[in-house]
Amino acid sequence: MSDSPLRDSSARGSSAAGDGVDPARESSVGPAAGRDDDWAWRQRLRASPKSARIYRIGVFVLGLVVVVVGLLLIPFPGPGWLIVIGGLAIWATEFERAQRILEFVKRNVRAWEQWVKRQNPVVKALVGVVGIAFVATILWLTFHFSGIPGFFPDGLESWMRTTARV
Repeated sequence: MSDSPLRDSSARGSSAAGDGVDPARESSVGPAAGRDDDWAWRQRLRASPKSARIYRIGVFVLGLVVVVVGLLLIPFPGPGWLIVIGGLAIWATEFERAQRILEFVKRNVRAWEQWVKRQNPVVKALVGVVGIAFVATILWLTFHFSGIPGFFPDGLESWMRTTARV
């Protein structure tokens, strides 16, 4: 399978009635009005193979930067995975494989969310405790190997050195 553009202007074809109506103009009436106009700028880019290639390279590079930043942030508390998924969403606008991966991620995150919602409060609490323990471990490892930041208050730094043994 190739990573062909998702919204190919050649896939539009002519109207169903074969009446010669321009499909781009046909969509400007009725419930789909405005939907295709939102993508008109992409159709203009794809009209030229050179601009289409530059655009795809730009989407790839932007998505790559976002994914790499997200991957670097995963070990830290915060939105690391959310940023990775955002980069994947950028790629999914232009590459079929990324769209399939994004759908897989969304499907599994929804399934995990539904599974947790169905559990009793003890299991939900356990999931929360495991999440907090994971974040605490990552923070401890980060401070252990990179040191405690200088902007931390002296009391917190003292506690971290003695009690948490960072």
